Amino acid sequence: MAVLPNARHEKFAQEIASGKTADESYVLAGYSENRHNAAKLARKEHIKARVAELLAEREHIHAQGTAKAIESVGLTKEWVITRLRENAERALQAIPVTNGEGEPTGEYKYEGNVANRALELLGKELGMFIDRKEVGQPGDFGRMSDDELRAELGALVASATTGDAPEGERAKRSRDTSKLN
Repeated sequence: MAVLPNARHEKFAQEIASGKTADESYVLAGYSENRHNAAKLARKEHIKARVAELLAEREHIHAQGTAKAIESVGLTKEWVITRLRENAERALQAIPVTNGEGEPTGEYKYEGNVANRALELLGKELGMFIDRKEVGQPGDFGRMSDDELRAELGALVASATTGDAPEGERAKRSRDTSKLN
């Protein structure tokens, strides 16, 4: 898609793509302030398509700039991995502690936190670690004993059979409770 034929629509799309709200973009495009019309224009397919195109162009330009910067300083994945490995190896060594004159005192210093962080980053790069997250929140049920959970479940079943629960929920609850018994 090329530049929109309507100059105001083009300006509106450009402002949206730059991160402005629909209301701000509407006024900057030369329209009188009108929240309803701003929202309506923002939902039009040709506007959404143009905004997506502008964002894709900006992302492409940003990616090219990043690639050039990396290339110009000689930063590669191999270089980063090598430096992380060196950091880990250096931090794992027992380094002698020296006094003011540079003479060893007989004590050694171990940089475990530095080594662990370098090893963690290397492991992540190699896909060795998986981020685990708990899905859902146990809320009050997570703090209940088994007996308390059974009592709560009994109360839910009772309310489902007496008709206190909404129609769709009654059948679902009764199926769920039959699986537990």
